[in-house]
Amino acid sequence: MRSNTIRRAVRWIPRILLLTLVTLAFVYPFWWMLVNSLNTNAQVFGQPRLLPQGWQWQNYIEIFRKQPFARHYLNTILVACVGTLGNVLISALSGYAFSRIRFPGRELLFILLLTALMMPIEVIIIPLFYQMKAWNMTDSLYPLMFIPIFCSQGALSAFMFRQFFVTIPSELEEAGRLDGLSHFGIFRYIMLPISMPVASSAGILAFLASWNTYLEPLVFTTSIEKYTLPLSLNNFNDVYGQPEWHLQLAATTLSVIPVMIVYLVFQEKVTDAMVSSGLKG
Repeated sequence: MRSNTIRRAVRWIPRILLLTLVTLAFVYPFWWMLVNSLNTNAQVFGQPRLLPQGWQWQNYIEIFRKQPFARHYLNTILVACVGTLGNVLISALSGYAFSRIRFPGRELLFILLLTALMMPIEVIIIPLFYQMKAWNMTDSLYPLMFIPIFCSQGALSAFMFRQFFVTIPSELEEAGRLDGLSHFGIFRYIMLPISMPVASSAGILAFLASWNTYLEPLVFTTSIEKYTLPLSLNNFNDVYGQPEWHLQLAATTLSVIPVMIVYLVFQEKVTDAMVSSGLKG
């Protein structure tokens, strides 16, 4: 028995070493960012160290003095939250319609929806800009809220909901009709509650996409008060236009904390929903 235990332990040693190396490869960039956020600009590209050289805590104060970083943080939270809620609601409704309601042209419309998954934002950004300009929505946060709902991210969420809803037994829908529920009632009281895992996953993916988007704020916003975090991070420069890396790293450290918390807490739901979305067509 003891020899078998020793053999199993020896067999696990290479796996543990491999997992440790892989973990270090992923953790080290974040640790490097955290350490250098507490260094001076000159120390950032000095000899790599595991701990900060100067412990410059004032870097985290300076980023709020350099520009309205708190306002940028709030802008990003507003855009991400509104875009995520709209994404989940509209996608759930469209996913239910494509999966449970028969109407003329349904399959064709669903194919058109899938083409949005292959349409990068760079392709449609110019038409979107002129559309928003015609609606007097440039230099505002409204386009940044609409894009996660109606562009490729919304199409991905709708696809996930549709693939989930087609797996629901029709008996549940028939029971709702016997109780006098309309299509909206069936969606509200039956389909939506049981689709919470998919809604959570779609919401997380939409939140991450909205939080990290860079091109859209760059195109649609001009005043610094309307900036979101990705633009704000690129705006820490000295009087000569050179990047102040220590401030950029301090601001980046603060900006990734919400994303890391959201993903670490809900990563299993993201994986499960992405796997289950392809079980049935």
